[in-house]
Parts: sequence; C-alpha cells; structure tokens
Amino acid sequence: MRIDQVNEGITKHRKKLRVGRGKGAGQGKLCGRGQDGHKSRSGYSRHPGMVGEDLPMMRRVPKRGFINSYADDVVAVNVGDLAQIYAAGEEVTPDSLEAKGIVKKRFDQIKILGDGEIDKALKISAHAFSAQAEEKIKAAGGTVIKLKVRRTPKERVAQLRQAKAKN
Repeated sequence: MRIDQVNEGITKHRKKLRVGRGKGAGQGKLCGRGQDGHKSRSGYSRHPGMVGEDLPMMRRVPKRGFINSYADDVVAVNVGDLAQIYAAGEEVTPDSLEAKGIVKKRFDQIKILGDGEIDKALKISAHAFSAQAEEKIKAAGGTVIKLKVRRTPKERVAQLRQAKAKN
C-alpha cells in the first residue's frame, strides 16, 4: 500500500440506498427483506430477548436467591481500622470517615463491627454498633453515640405536611 491509497474508497457522505427500484439497483423487488413474514412488514420490531425457536436467554439462565432493592446500604467499619487511622481523643463521624477514605461508596447507615483491637479513647458516632464493638470501645475509654437512621418515607411525608401547614 502506498500513502496515496490510504483514503481510497472512503466516502464521508454516502447516498442513501434507494430500495425497491428494480433488479439493476441492487435491492430491487423485495428490498432485501425476504419473501414473507413479520420481518418483511413495515413497522416490525423484535423484542431484544427474542431468539426464535429456542428458549429465550432470560428463561435459559438459572435464577437463584433474592435481591431486596429497597434495603438500606449498610457500610461496615471495623474497630481495628479506626484504631489505626484516628488518634486518641479524636471524634469519629460519618463525614470524617468519608474524608479519611474509609467509607468510599454511597451509604444509608454505617455499622461499627468488633473485628480488631482498640486501645485509644475515641468518640464514635455511627448508626449501629455490634455488641462486641461497643464493649471494646467502652473498655478503651471511648464513647458510643448512636445516630438516627435516615427518615422513612412516612416520616418524610409527615414532615412535608407539617411544613405546608405552617405556611
């Protein structure tokens, strides 16, 4: 290949193929749609999962378990991780956990678990604590503050109604 042949045959603005204009035009008579059936009709569209005579893919794949899409996203943080990152007397909050990179994904609740050892007195604020984590934090001289879980849909509606009533 030579440099002058690189762009040969490339057209930017190709004309639309005019189908059904006779044999000599390339796509004459049936316009490349075949003799009969659904696919030959105008307005035909096929469901993306349609496979023809075979069992569709979505019915072939086994389905196991249950996924609750309405469940809260709970992030677990171990006591041992907090002991490594925070200094004695520091306050641990959901915002500080995000700032230090311990919690990286979106969450509704943070739960502190009892894996690891803690020897510093920390003031830890979270939505939930395991019994073991609570014991270890208190034994080290720290304090446990349980935050309220986000509003339920009923609570949110009730608060909106109260705000409207005031206005």
